[in-house]
Amino acid sequence: MRAFGIGFNLLPELADKVIVHPEEVEVQIGNDGGEDPSRAKEVIRVRWQKQAFKRRREVLLPTSSESVDPRPIRSETRATLIEAIARGRRWLDELVERSDASAESIARREGCSPRKVTMTISLAFLSPALVKAALEGRLPRGVGVTRLCDMPAEWSRQHQALGLEL
Repeated sequence: MRAFGIGFNLLPELADKVIVHPEEVEVQIGNDGGEDPSRAKEVIRVRWQKQAFKRRREVLLPTSSESVDPRPIRSETRATLIEAIARGRRWLDELVERSDASAESIARREGCSPRKVTMTISLAFLSPALVKAALEGRLPRGVGVTRLCDMPAEWSRQHQALGLEL
């Protein structure tokens, strides 16, 4: 690897001092009146920024202006929920279309428990309004896969259980 046309193995021989500042690295090259007076002191500054240690999180707000209270949901929770709903619908389709399919066979294939398969399939029965709210990021914070797996079958009762008017 080379930087500024100088190999990194030559940098210690050429640089008198390297100073790391919060927003730049300063490399001082040359001497202070030492052996070779023709080498004048030179300073090279390279801008840099330290990488943040915390993972950045986003809050997704609904795109429509109908809702007065936007009730944001974390983007990670939203993505996990949407993936689980899609998986539940796929598994339900498999159970309906294939006579040899069962929760146990899906669990063996997916490397999970039959209970997880049945809980995930229950997400396929969420009301269309809840699924749309999940896609748009309008569900309340804290509503995720775990909470939605145990919803009642009736759509109106699903909304009541969450305290939502969708």
